[in-house]
Amino acid sequence: MLGRMRLAFHLLNVFIRDAGALSGNPLAVFEHHPGLDAARMQALARQFNLSESTFLAPSSRATAAVRIFTPQYEMSFAGHPTLGTAHVVRLLHGGDAVTLEMPAGVIPVSARGDDWTLTANVPTHREPDADHAAIAAALGLEPGAVLGHPLWVDAGTEQLIVPVRAAADVARARPDSVRLGALRSSRGQTKALVFAPDGGEDIVARFFFENGDEFREDPATGSACANLGGWYLAQGAPLPLSRRVLQGDAILRPSTLRLTIDAQARVRVGGEVRRIGGGTLEID
Repeated sequence: MLGRMRLAFHLLNVFIRDAGALSGNPLAVFEHHPGLDAARMQALARQFNLSESTFLAPSSRATAAVRIFTPQYEMSFAGHPTLGTAHVVRLLHGGDAVTLEMPAGVIPVSARGDDWTLTANVPTHREPDADHAAIAAALGLEPGAVLGHPLWVDAGTEQLIVPVRAAADVARARPDSVRLGALRSSRGQTKALVFAPDGGEDIVARFFFENGDEFREDPATGSACANLGGWYLAQGAPLPLSRRVLQGDAILRPSTLRLTIDAQARVRVGGEVRRIGGGTLEID
């Protein structure tokens, strides 16, 4: 028995919109505790029941090592946990430029004030097996709603990136658990970003992920924003490129993500982070 552990944690919202502290995607970040094993981390993520919770540890390769858990499983990379965790690392260690070691690699993150930006891994992509009509049906949309070139993209975690013809189609999306559940990533998971242009550099998007026997919607998904950058690169989009991604409105958690791709094809994802509290948790 390790005895009772006192674990310091922080609560943050990431990709907040218009400085709204209670917008964006919630995150719990646990400071380093050497007695925590993966099973306890998973149990703590299940206890908090947020999209993700992260756990800090020392690193010989980066400012800190990070493990990311959903309530169901561990992830190799995720965007909003990366930005939110970097914010906590700065609180603990100082500095507007940090590096975070995670299973997907070492991710550089930098800040201007409370606006944080990560540089994503070089994305890869592959064609889906399903055709446009099957993908539309999986999202509860009519056959002609999917336009362009859906792709599986991986800048740290593979997701299906689906362009649709208009913002109204994004709003109408209703995942079919059987059909969408049949579309599996290389890691056997089902995750899909549905997006459409909404004038100028704005994009409206929704992200759906598997949660047991149903699908849930994420308020703001930095990994999907990075994969959207990979999608643009696969289409040969002119560079540099800048987009503002609006997500979370359908579930009353408005969020704003910033996607940029520079002339060297480096994909960056940014947004504002707000710490809203924290405390100490006691477990045996």
